[in-house]
Amino acid sequence: MPAAPVRYLSPDEDSGRWSGFPFRDGDMVISTRSKSGTTWMQMICALLVFQTPQLPEPLGDLSPWLDWLAVPREELLARLAAQPHRRFIKSHTPLDGLPVDPRATYIVVARHPLDMAVSLYHQGDNIDRARVRRLTGLPEPSEPPPPRPSRHEWLTGWIHEDTTPQRQMDSLPGVLWHLTDAWARRAQPNIVLVHYDDLSGDLAGEMRRLAGRLGISVPAGTWPDLVRAATFGEMRAGAERIIGPPSMLKSSAAFFRRGTSGAGREELSARELAGYQARAAQLAPPDLLGWLHRDVWQSRRHGD
Repeated sequence: MPAAPVRYLSPDEDSGRWSGFPFRDGDMVISTRSKSGTTWMQMICALLVFQTPQLPEPLGDLSPWLDWLAVPREELLARLAAQPHRRFIKSHTPLDGLPVDPRATYIVVARHPLDMAVSLYHQGDNIDRARVRRLTGLPEPSEPPPPRPSRHEWLTGWIHEDTTPQRQMDSLPGVLWHLTDAWARRAQPNIVLVHYDDLSGDLAGEMRRLAGRLGISVPAGTWPDLVRAATFGEMRAGAERIIGPPSMLKSSAAFFRRGTSGAGREELSARELAGYQARAAQLAPPDLLGWLHRDVWQSRRHGD
């Protein structure tokens, strides 16, 4: 008998909302860490399902975030039950916190943790925290927040933070556990791992690979428009149309900040980068890290 799912809780997420979820044949669950390509994969799935860049609704409505406490669970379940198309559901929960149902395909997107962390740092400036508190019912803070550290200071602290995935899903232990768990399941027929850098380097090829894994056929003449609509530039240009009006974000366009790789490594000295490597080696198996990091560590031109 499979173990009960681990419950992951944060101030605005609860993986327990998946308990008893009524799956349908063909469901897709997009399981990613924050800032690791979630919206990109939601868009790719939407394009493969509808086979047109003209989506019928904003992406957040087509692909609701079931873990998020800001929307009542029953409301999200009703929305999903009413969808006549093949469903694709967003989650930031690792696979061990989800009901893994044979009728569904689970898509896990991996991004270099340092790049994910830098993107997460910048997203912090774009979150409307007062609105998030109102939506999730959190109390107002009794004291003003402390000054925000510099990006470099925050990143080095993030690398060595002593925490657990259950306490901080977006910590380095949380990121690497999410991927380690998926990596161990990668041979299962309904688990698909996708690397952010592969999407960047060969978007058309990765979209075709994913369509094959999902059993979706796309007419040859339709592919160019779908691939173009999934590029970073097109998504950023259509941010308001894709994401909808800002909810927990101050700006939909600012959500698509850079979309490239390497920012995290550029931020660190050679010594700090070696410290990251050592920390990652404590948290994840070497074969996963080789795939995740691509076993390429750029030499540094500056001193420690």
